[in-house]
Amino acid sequence: MSRFVSLAIALASTTLLLPATAASAQGAGYYNATPVTAPAKPNVITNGMMWKCGETTCTAPKGSARDSIVCELVVKRVGALTTFTANGAAFDADALAKCNSRAK
Repeated sequence: MSRFVSLAIALASTTLLLPATAASAQGAGYYNATPVTAPAKPNVITNGMMWKCGETTCTAPKGSARDSIVCELVVKRVGALTTFTANGAAFDADALAKCNSRAK
């Protein structure tokens, strides 16, 4: 019985740690944006989506809008970007240029 309880606790601990490990391996968010200049505010809201900005990168969880729309919304708030990724896939030069055309 005690081996069963120990096994259950070990499995529960492993299950609880896996999501945090996966999130840190992928970066801090589903979306990652690197502004040309550091944002003035540590938090930015676009269309109900909370972006958390550090010195070099802003991150946000997955939203309901298309990735290109999310990019355009964030550049309106933080300015032009040097990179934008969605679910680990970086925008190519053309997509990033189109997105940056919406910068404030």
